[in-house]
Amino acid sequence: MKPSLWKWSTRTVVTIGIGAALYGATSWIGIPIAPDTQLRPAIALLAIFGALFGPVVGFIAGFIGHVINDLITNGTVWWGWALGSGITAAFMGLIYLAKDFNAQEGQMKKNHVAWFVVYGIVGIFVSLAFSGYFDIFVMGEPNDKILVQVISAGLANLAVFLILGLPAVLAYVRRNRSNSNLSVDR
Repeated sequence: MKPSLWKWSTRTVVTIGIGAALYGATSWIGIPIAPDTQLRPAIALLAIFGALFGPVVGFIAGFIGHVINDLITNGTVWWGWALGSGITAAFMGLIYLAKDFNAQEGQMKKNHVAWFVVYGIVGIFVSLAFSGYFDIFVMGEPNDKILVQVISAGLANLAVFLILGLPAVLAYVRRNRSNSNLSVDR
């Protein structure tokens, strides 16, 4: 049985810390594709932490991880984009709420895969729309620059999600499915 979203334990806090540290430490790795925009493999971590631990853990890990990365790489936090990372992970974590979905026990049906893809795609574009509007209306960034960033980041994040994030979650589920007949003797 998967843990409730709202029942927090030491494990939940540690998971958030690990997720944030991993995302923050690996987000600097990327290929520049537009002004201040990169194709970042770390986006796959948002899919993994969201699907395996739920939208709340995913949101917090993505948000804190992005803040860590911003502070390490340029010393300034871009709050709209940090919130966007959290939103992306939260959307991807919606699959955690699906009936009969349990990655830890290897339970993921074809309709779960389809919904995970839908949640991921919608989450990527909702979060980038939020981040873009935040930069335009709060940070005063030029519209044309933000439009290029949002479209470029959207396509890059979509590719990373589909090429790295989705297969990683599927592999984790398959691994746990094959181990589901094991028991622990006490």
